[in-house]
Amino acid sequence: MRVIQFREALREAMNEEMRRDPNIFLMGEEVAEYNGAYKVSQGMLEEFGPKRVIDTPIAELGFAGIAVGAAMNGLRPVVEFMTFNFSLVAIDQVINSAAKMYQMSGGQFNIPMVFRGPTGSAGQLAAQHSQAFENWYANCPGLKVVVPSNPYDAKGLLKTAIRDNDPVIFMESEQMYGDKGEVPEEEYIIPIGVADIKKSGTDVTIVSFGKIMKVALAAAEELAKENLSCEVIDLRTVRPIDYATIIESVKKTNRLVVVEEAWPLASISSEITYMIQKNAFDYLDAPVRRVTTADTPLGYAPTFVQEFLPSTEKVVKAVKDVLYR
Repeated sequence: MRVIQFREALREAMNEEMRRDPNIFLMGEEVAEYNGAYKVSQGMLEEFGPKRVIDTPIAELGFAGIAVGAAMNGLRPVVEFMTFNFSLVAIDQVINSAAKMYQMSGGQFNIPMVFRGPTGSAGQLAAQHSQAFENWYANCPGLKVVVPSNPYDAKGLLKTAIRDNDPVIFMESEQMYGDKGEVPEEEYIIPIGVADIKKSGTDVTIVSFGKIMKVALAAAEELAKENLSCEVIDLRTVRPIDYATIIESVKKTNRLVVVEEAWPLASISSEITYMIQKNAFDYLDAPVRRVTTADTPLGYAPTFVQEFLPSTEKVVKAVKDVLYR
C-alpha cells in the first residue's frame, strides 16, 4: 500500500469529496493563493477555482457565520481555522448557530459543515497558541468532534465528516501534518463514533486520541520490554465516544489509564473515568489513572513544554502505578 503524509490524506479527502459534490467548498485564511498555512490545500485553487476555494479576511467570527448561512441554504462548507486557538473568536457561531440551528428551526435546517484545523501545542508557541479545546466542543450537543491520529484515519474520517448532515469539528495537529502512513488509493470511509484498538493487550488498557496516541503507543512499546501487555485504544472521535469498546477492554484488563492533551478539569479523561466507574467498577483492580497536561497555561521555554505535556515516561509511570499499587 502507498505511503502518504497526513496533510496529503486530508487534501485527498477534500479533493475527492469536492469532485463528487459541487455544493462542497473550502474557505479560510490562506487556503487558496498560499495553498494553506500548512499546505493542506495545495493545488486546490487551481483545480476548483476561487468560488470553491476561498481566501477569507482575518475575521473568524465573520467567515464562520457566512459558512453557517451557506450550510442553511444547501451548501456544504469546510471551514479551516489556522488554529483552533483562533476558533474562540468564532465560537458564538459554532456553538450558538451551527450546533443549535437544527433544533431551533424544528428540523427545517440541517447544518452540513466541517470546521477543521490544528489543535493543541506545536512546540514553542506559548500560552495563547498551545491550547487543546476538544473537550470544550465535545461538551456541546449538536456537534460531532473528530480527532484523528494518523493519515489513514484522517482521510476516512474527514470524508465521513464532509458527508455528515450535522456540524463536525475536525481537529488535527501542526505536528502531525508531515507524519506518513499507509492510505489505500481506493474509496473508503470510517464511521464517526467508532474507536479503534491499535494494539491488543491483557494487563492494562490505555486510551488516547490525536497526536498523543504517539505517546500512548511508545509507552506500550516500552512496557512490552518488561513483559507488560497494554491494550491501546484510539478514540478517534470524542463526541460521540465509543464507551462500549473501552468498557469491554477494561473488563478484560481490569485497569485503565487515559492519556490526553488537555487541562485536567472537565476533560475527556474525566468523562471516561466516570463512565468506567459507572459501568465497569466491579472489574477494576485499581483506580483509573489520567495523564493530562499541567493545569496551567503553557510557557514558551522548551523545558516548560516538556513538563507540561503528557510523555512516554509519565504514561509508563501511570501504568506501573495501576499495576503495582
